[in-house]
Amino acid sequence: MATHAEQNRVADLERSAADPLEASARAWSAVMALSLCVATLIGSEFLPISLLTPIATDLHLTQGAAGQAISVSGLFAVLTSLAIATATRGLDRRLVILGLTIAMLVSGLLVAFAPNYPVFLIGRALIGVAIGGFWSMSTAIVMRLVPAEGVPRALALLNGGNALATTIAAPLGSFLGQYIGWRGAFFMVVPLAALTFVWQWLTLPPMPSQRRLRAAGPFGLLGQRMIMWGMASVALLFMGQFALFTYLRPFLEQAVGLGVTQLSLVLLMMGGAGLLGTWTIGRLISRNLAGTLIAAPLCMAGIAIVLILLRAWPLATAVLLFLWGSIGTALPVAWWTWMSRVLPRDAEAGGGLMVAVIQFAITLGAGGGGLLYDRGGHPAAFGAAAMLLIASGLVAMLGVRPSLKAIGRAHVA
Repeated sequence: MATHAEQNRVADLERSAADPLEASARAWSAVMALSLCVATLIGSEFLPISLLTPIATDLHLTQGAAGQAISVSGLFAVLTSLAIATATRGLDRRLVILGLTIAMLVSGLLVAFAPNYPVFLIGRALIGVAIGGFWSMSTAIVMRLVPAEGVPRALALLNGGNALATTIAAPLGSFLGQYIGWRGAFFMVVPLAALTFVWQWLTLPPMPSQRRLRAAGPFGLLGQRMIMWGMASVALLFMGQFALFTYLRPFLEQAVGLGVTQLSLVLLMMGGAGLLGTWTIGRLISRNLAGTLIAAPLCMAGIAIVLILLRAWPLATAVLLFLWGSIGTALPVAWWTWMSRVLPRDAEAGGGLMVAVIQFAITLGAGGGGLLYDRGGHPAAFGAAAMLLIASGLVAMLGVRPSLKAIGRAHVA
């Protein structure tokens, strides 16, 4: 039986439904709450990148062990993205999202007050659960909140939260860590998560689980040759990207010799470059999507190789990392565009597969990069990143470009 408070809330929703303007405002407020949730989740995921050194020092770890904070969250995001639909079958999607937001809040508390490495990893595992669960359901929830013509705009708002968090997480973490410590930086997640929870509680309507006929599952799509090639290229791309990106702070401090303030500026510059790249990549995609998917990882591989050769040259390193940020942050836009073209009728299943592949690749890239960094320093980790990125471009050349050409010919016919 519904509680009195819940009955009042349902009555309020019914009254707002009678007023289209009020209903629309409530729906878009819910979308904004979800966008804040995205920004907080992604910020939490990447916060360790700029705080590896103080984390390792405080918890008595190697740089590579501290870097597992990224790989652990990625692993649990993969497991959750593949299992959450079945595990939450029959549950109201509003309650599921609220539960994931609570997991994010608890994660922030555990990490901020972690007395040792195991508790720290448990906190990172929880943020992975929240990330995997949220991204697996986000598109379907948006489609239930707003009318069909508003879905692209709503999804753009969610991706805006993602881009914003990707831009500011590393430099903000470095800046805050300098003044309030790495624990204080992680604790900032807690009030944001609490605000997100309250906002979602007030604006998300009841969304009963929908039962549909059996559709194609994520792994079933791998039977299609073009999807297999595409997912292989995506996996290699993100493995290479995070084998390098995760260990930028120790590289910039130890090899390049930057201080904390200079480090924060470089990371902020990379974030700004990422926003710039996201705004401009649309033109490249519209002109030549396949060429973008091939050339971009090859350019990133070249940057990784030059970073190894340059060593302690701060200005040139900053320029190369600006280029890295502009390409690496924007490239996922191209891959989501590819997904919409090759799977126009199975975009939801394809999106779930993409989330799992990306998170698994981040896990492998950050974990493998950490092992290499501990054994051979940044040349070993960055060299492996370059090889993976070259492989991504080659796979896109061999398998993705032919599939896009075939789809183009089919549309013309």
